[in-house]
Amino acid sequence: MLRAVLVSCVLFSLYLSTNAQSCAKYNFASNQVFSSCNDLPYLNSFLHWNYESSSRTVRMAYRHSGVTASKWVAWAINPRSQGMVGAQALIAFQKSDGTMRAYTAPITTYQTRLQEGDLSFPVSDLSAVYSKNEIIIFATLKLDNLSSTVNQVWQDGPLSGDAPAMHPTSGSNVRSVGTLNLLSGESRTTQGSSNSKTKKRNIHGVLNAVSWGILMPIGAVFARYLRVFPSADPAWFYLHATCQTSAYIIGVAGWATGIQLGSESPGVQYTSHRTIGIVLFCLGTLQVFALLLRPKREHKYRFYWNIYHHSVGYAVIVLSIINIFKGFDILNPENKWERAYIGILVVLAFIAAALEAYTWYVFVKRKKSAASQKMSNGVNGTNRHNGNEARV
Repeated sequence: MLRAVLVSCVLFSLYLSTNAQSCAKYNFASNQVFSSCNDLPYLNSFLHWNYESSSRTVRMAYRHSGVTASKWVAWAINPRSQGMVGAQALIAFQKSDGTMRAYTAPITTYQTRLQEGDLSFPVSDLSAVYSKNEIIIFATLKLDNLSSTVNQVWQDGPLSGDAPAMHPTSGSNVRSVGTLNLLSGESRTTQGSSNSKTKKRNIHGVLNAVSWGILMPIGAVFARYLRVFPSADPAWFYLHATCQTSAYIIGVAGWATGIQLGSESPGVQYTSHRTIGIVLFCLGTLQVFALLLRPKREHKYRFYWNIYHHSVGYAVIVLSIINIFKGFDILNPENKWERAYIGILVVLAFIAAALEAYTWYVFVKRKKSAASQKMSNGVNGTNRHNGNEARV
C-alpha cells in the first residue's frame, strides 16, 4: 500500500511539472518561431525574441497570461536606469468594442496615464492579440544605442473605460523589474534595488511630513496661544523653539534623502516639488536663526521683527502643506496615509480655532477689566478735594 501511494505521488508530481507553463514549450498560432525565450518570474509573463547582433534588431513577443479583457498589459525597456520612470513601454489591451489596441508610451513620471508617444528607439510591426485569457504583444525594436543587456519592466493593471488605470503598488506588481541579456538569454530581477529605492522614497516622505507638515504647525500653535496662559510663560517659547528646531533638523534629513533619490534617478524631475523644497529649506534656516538673533522686547525694532518672523512662519506652514500633498501625488501611497495626514491637519485646525476663540475671550475680558479699573480710579480722583487730584 505504501509503495502504491509513493508511486502515485511521484506520477502526480511529474504530471504537474510537465504541465507547468514554460516558454520553451509554447507554439504560436501564427507559426512564428523565436530562438530565445525567458520565463519572467512575476505576473505570469513570458518573453520570446530573436536578436540580430549585427543590426541590433530585436523581433519579440511578450506573453501575459491569466488576464481578463478588463486589464491592460505592458512590457518596456528602460535605457537610463532600472525601474519604471524612464521606461519605453509597449502597451496593449482589448477595447470595449472587442478590438485590440497596441501602442507605444514613454514613461516620465510615477503618475503616468500611459499616454501614447514615440519611444527613444524605433518600433515597427507593433500588434497585439487576446485569446484564452492571454495577451500577446508583437513588435520589432531597433536598439542602435543600447547594449545587448537591457533593463526590462513588465506590468499589468485595470482599465477605466478604454484607458489604462493605475496598477497595484504592492506584491508582484512592484517586483516585475530586472535585466535581460539578449545574447545569452540570462535574466535577473532587481527586486533589492527597487525595494531600496522605494524604502528611501518612503523615508523621504515620512521625514518631510513629520517635520514640515506636523511639527511646524504645532510650533506655531505653541507660539501664538500658550502665551495667553500666565503659567505657561516662558515655557511656551521653549516649546515653540523646540518644535521649530526639531522640524528643521528632521526636514533637512528628509531634504538630503530627496537629493540622494534625485541623484539615483537621472532624468526624473519634479520641478515644482523640488523648488518648493528649496524655498522651505531657505526660509526654515532664516526662522531658526531668527530665534537666536531676535531683539529684546523693549527694543525699537522688535515690532518689525515680529512682523517678519510671523510672516515667514506662516509662509513656511502653507508651503509645507502644499508640498506634502505634492509628495503624496508623487509617491502615490495607499489612501489611508493621505487621509491620516488630513485628519491631523483637521485636528490641529480645530485646536487652533478653539484656542483662538479663547484668546479673544481673554483679550476682551482683560480689556473690560482694565477699562473698569481705569473708570474706578477716575471716579475716585474726582471725588477728592484734598489737593491730591493731580497725584491720583
